[in-house]
Amino acid sequence: MFSVIRAIVAISFTAGFAMTSYAQAVKLGAGNYFATPKSGDRVVPKAAMRTPAALALAAPSAQWYSTILYNEKPEAVFVQPITIKPTAKGVEFAYPGKEVVPTERRDTVIQYPHRGALLISPAAFSPGPAKIAKTDDWSVDISMARGADEFLTTVAHGFPFAQMQISRGDVRLNLPEAGQRWGDADKAQILALRVKGRSYAIFAPAGARWENVSPTEWIARMPAGKGYLSVAALPDDQASTLALFAKHAYSFIEQTRVQWDFDAASSTVQTTFSANTRAMEGADTGPLLGLYPHHWHNNTSVAPLPVIAYDTIRGPIKLIAANAFKTSAVYNGFVPFWPAVTEGPRSSELRDVMKADQRNARRMMLEEGKGPYWQGKGLQRILKVMDVVEQQGDLEGRDRLLALVKGRAQQWLAGEGNTYFHLDKGQGTVASYPEEFFAVEQLNDHHFTYGYWIRAAAEIALRDPSWAAKDQWGGMIDLLIADIANPVRGSAEFPFLRNFDPYEAHSWASGIGLGDMGNNQESSSEAINAWVGLILWGEIHGNKALRDLGLYLYTTEIQGINHYWFDIHHLVLPPEYKNIEVSQVFGGMIAHNTWWIDDPRQIKGINLLPITTASTYLATDPAFVKRNIESLKPEIATFEARGKRVNPPDIWQDLFAKYLALADPEAGLARWNRWGSFELGETRTHALHWMLSLQEMGTPDTSVTADTTLYTVFKRPDGRKTYLAYNAGKAPLQVRFSDGASLTVAPGALARSK
Repeated sequence: MFSVIRAIVAISFTAGFAMTSYAQAVKLGAGNYFATPKSGDRVVPKAAMRTPAALALAAPSAQWYSTILYNEKPEAVFVQPITIKPTAKGVEFAYPGKEVVPTERRDTVIQYPHRGALLISPAAFSPGPAKIAKTDDWSVDISMARGADEFLTTVAHGFPFAQMQISRGDVRLNLPEAGQRWGDADKAQILALRVKGRSYAIFAPAGARWENVSPTEWIARMPAGKGYLSVAALPDDQASTLALFAKHAYSFIEQTRVQWDFDAASSTVQTTFSANTRAMEGADTGPLLGLYPHHWHNNTSVAPLPVIAYDTIRGPIKLIAANAFKTSAVYNGFVPFWPAVTEGPRSSELRDVMKADQRNARRMMLEEGKGPYWQGKGLQRILKVMDVVEQQGDLEGRDRLLALVKGRAQQWLAGEGNTYFHLDKGQGTVASYPEEFFAVEQLNDHHFTYGYWIRAAAEIALRDPSWAAKDQWGGMIDLLIADIANPVRGSAEFPFLRNFDPYEAHSWASGIGLGDMGNNQESSSEAINAWVGLILWGEIHGNKALRDLGLYLYTTEIQGINHYWFDIHHLVLPPEYKNIEVSQVFGGMIAHNTWWIDDPRQIKGINLLPITTASTYLATDPAFVKRNIESLKPEIATFEARGKRVNPPDIWQDLFAKYLALADPEAGLARWNRWGSFELGETRTHALHWMLSLQEMGTPDTSVTADTTLYTVFKRPDGRKTYLAYNAGKAPLQVRFSDGASLTVAPGALARSK
């Protein structure tokens, strides 16, 4: 959830406070945003480390390379499989190796730190400070120009090269220790070295000559007019591997693109990755692209080359020689809410908790904190109670809760008091106040926070579409959507997909990229919640492009979660890692911890919450759900053996009951304690209704798809299925399921099979 750096780190900018006594409100529909922060509130940091061309565009915060934009002395950039680090002396380049670090929690952290780097620098001039010159969908150009002299480096996810261009002079290579040269000595332009157990190759232009100055220093004597070279990390030291890399070394990446398409008939998201290259010499042979596990696993459309895979923090990265490849992932659907549960042994209990939660709704709308994260979470919390109240037939109760949520949301969206949104047009971002979790100072967690607001607004719009019109409150929600999920590249208004990393298949949370292990994300489930909001908002407004973007983000992030957080396919986590799942994914590290406490319940729960009807993806592997829950007991025992305690002692017990119910509804209900603790985005009403629904309908059946967006299928132990579909449109909808079932769904209604 929170991407706060524990240690106080020195950063190059000063995130100051607004000194103006008056902040100008700008009307947007029925709401307002503010052109400047209100008096005394912190201002957005400036992404100053950009070239003039890049400064004309919105600043891409919360990306894998964002440390460069905001810091005169940036941290290492975890490109995968390589790392680079711009320094005052030049560009450090490394192929990091695994380190296993025991923790006080009696588990391990796995790190692939930036160590043992080669240093590449111009010999004729001192490089300037690193600045972002250009960003593409998974590549970035870094300029270290000094006056009229240019030193440009291009790196891309999965790409084993750093490709460099230098305006004049020779190139210096410094090694961390003496290296051994190997390879074809007749090709003087190629320098292949073994250094600290790793193999590297530096490909200079034809006519260049490598001169050994000392055991740890080489100079490339560059021919006139040929200021380029490629630095590569090799997966092995075979002559055939070196020849393969030499073939592709001079095809320099010019552009990287990701395209997505949703095929409703098969309920699949198809993603195309393409890289355009330019030959610096010889024929353009295209790039060598490195595929992550989520790319090559169960993907028959790509055939990796038969070379040793790279060992990385993301698991084995395999190479292909191609300009493009495609992936396909099944979208298993969700509906905005589940129908009423029928009368049964626990019906009176459900009625009791519904009454209690309605009485306490105003207080529960903001249980903790007063900032935008907690408020957005509080709005969604009460709307999930409203779902149950509505479906169980209490329409008056629904209307009261709806009015309550509308009133609070409108207060914020109108910018009343100290609760407001500020649009910084200079940086291309929306800030929200009062600040929480360094969301302004470090631009953290925008997708988490605004995801709650977007989804809450969509849930309101399901009942009152006029409320969400652009000339009412919808304009403000569109602004929040643009902040976290702008699909337009090269915009001065907002960056392209601010938080999302298309190549890694997940989001990043840290806005300015602090920390020597790269960017990070903790609460993958809150990222999912944001993309659910986009899907619903797109469906409600008939905006197919936005809906398809949401489907792409939702389906792709699930792939990332299943590989890099849960490792359900057993391809990523090394044997030295002692936990079942990862809670914090960094550029160069995985850890089982949180930013605020090392209680195993909260460590595990932060990648589950909020559990809603869109959380059925958590049931992709029911056996994993059970193993994950079973691991809690020994983890808690270890925690308590260290003399640790939390209050309440059953913290988040409702989350784990709901999670277990996805695999075993009876066990989930048995685990739940009505009088026990509840997570502050959850209620007893929603938890009980969730588990009673699964008891009645069965567990999610991901083998069945449908030809519409909002659907879910459940299967009971006896094989009987329940089909749900929601129609956000204005005409009746005929939904066909892949197993032959069908449903007719009225406009604005949820349909359930008999």
